[in-house]
Amino acid sequence: MLFLGLFVQEKVFGIIGGRVVEMDFTWDFAQDRITFSIPDENLTAILKRKGFTRDGGLPATVESALENPFGAPPLREIIAQKGARSVVIVVNDITRPTPYDQILPPLLREIQSAGVVDEEVTLLIANGIHREQTAGESVSIYGREICRRYRVINHSPDCDLVSLGTLPGGFDLQVNRLIKESDVVVTTGLIGLHYIAGYSGGRKSIIPGVAGRAAITATHALMADERACLGNIKDNPVNDLLIEGGRRAGVDFILNVITDDSKQVVAAVAGDMEQAWLKGVECCQEASLCYLDRPADIVVAGCGGYPKDISLYQAQKALESSVQAVRDGGIIILVAACQEGLGEDTFARWVIEARSCEDIKNRFLHHFELGGHKAYAICRVLEKCRVVLVSCMDRAMVEKTFMIHRLTVADALEYAYRQVGNNPSVVVIPEAPTIAVRIANDPN
Repeated sequence: MLFLGLFVQEKVFGIIGGRVVEMDFTWDFAQDRITFSIPDENLTAILKRKGFTRDGGLPATVESALENPFGAPPLREIIAQKGARSVVIVVNDITRPTPYDQILPPLLREIQSAGVVDEEVTLLIANGIHREQTAGESVSIYGREICRRYRVINHSPDCDLVSLGTLPGGFDLQVNRLIKESDVVVTTGLIGLHYIAGYSGGRKSIIPGVAGRAAITATHALMADERACLGNIKDNPVNDLLIEGGRRAGVDFILNVITDDSKQVVAAVAGDMEQAWLKGVECCQEASLCYLDRPADIVVAGCGGYPKDISLYQAQKALESSVQAVRDGGIIILVAACQEGLGEDTFARWVIEARSCEDIKNRFLHHFELGGHKAYAICRVLEKCRVVLVSCMDRAMVEKTFMIHRLTVADALEYAYRQVGNNPSVVVIPEAPTIAVRIANDPN
């Protein structure tokens, strides 16, 4: 059996005559837990992120990153050089498990040390096209004291926008007005794999984070390009567009972190939007790429629990690495609570109105709407394999997504074993959005 990862939390049990017969898994599922077992004779690999190295000289803490920025002076010096009186900090929303308890206190101390008063510091939530974040959710993410002292504002892709000119592709880049009106722009976030941008973080805080709907739409429409895929930033048209958007927005400073499977910060980068971000990407690439000798008959994939599995719109990301690990005609078992159901209005409408995957593909190519791109992404996976969804969603809604409904992982495995034949190979990916998979002998 192949184990790739920082550590293996799963417990081996069922020893008969010195031979392991099953392995028990306990995963986060929404804000609860779910358990299941895989026979040892079938389990060929558990894929997890590998350990993070310090060879690149990356700071291990946010404080150290702020003191040792890449490609830019420390933030307090930038504020002083510009004579800045106002600062906007772009922050992730609840769908991104960003450790703001470790990020915001030292960042805000740095800004305060440069003489900027609390009333002139704004936290701008990078909602993209996600729903507006509630005040209670903001308190849970950023902290009660921070929400009391500083202004916290939801971004809308449809109002309070200002134009930054026309981007390649011919569309008007509009961003939240605060980006233009604030003296200093700081973006924050996580660096990790992204299914069309290659990697998240850095430039992604602007598009889609605080951009207008037209820019977000144009960016996601590029996902039909095969270079716009998980783990690739070289010659990736989505990545190129996001970088240009960040340049136009005049981002002064970024603070991004990389977290392990326990959501603890293992590295932090600060400074120039491109140089600092690329340093973080190098670290992620070393840890997130996993290899298999051959594709599996069955892949069991998790999202990592709440908030990554809050809706199918978010949980879809787990399918991107899973489809890289499964054979043609195989089965992915996606374990995602999806307590908010489909999770986005346009995505939901595309799913409900479609009679087949072909309907969705045609709609994407000829009548693209932002949100529908997730339905298209799911259908791309279904062209290769079947997907069984273990979630809180009801059977009728799951079947509208052209996936197969099962109540438990055990039920899903029983179905999968019947479909793929005797003695199937099973690959388990506990947090599928955190890795990319390559087949060792695949020339592509």
